[in-house]
Amino acid sequence: MGVVVRNLQKVVPLRRARLRKDVNTLRHILGIQKFDLGVVCVDNRRIQHINNMYRKKDEPTDVLSFPFHEGLRPGKMPCPLHRDELNLGDIFLGVEFVMKQCQEDSMDLHEALTKIVSSLIETAETGFELPSHPQ
Repeated sequence: MGVVVRNLQKVVPLRRARLRKDVNTLRHILGIQKFDLGVVCVDNRRIQHINNMYRKKDEPTDVLSFPFHEGLRPGKMPCPLHRDELNLGDIFLGVEFVMKQCQEDSMDLHEALTKIVSSLIETAETGFELPSHPQ
């Protein structure tokens, strides 16, 4: 499977092929190319709903992650026994939220999305905590 990028929003024009290519490059650099990863791009309404459901925060955000393997310690990669366990999980990107931040900071949207995914993957590998940012 590799990387699956789904765009479930229509608010912000998005080039899925570029994002998929960038995330695949990150997987190879980090040596985790054998693990599958899902990236789902959503609008503010949907990410707010998911954020409220899972984190009890009724507000949009830039990213939510859902690891496939439970109970992993930071810095520990999963040791799957079967092919269908070669999965890191899913990352939901609040593209509309990120676009607003990019406009405020004069940043490129695709660069920002790639950096967010990169930070999440590196955090899972190294165990460093991501800094919290105001919503």
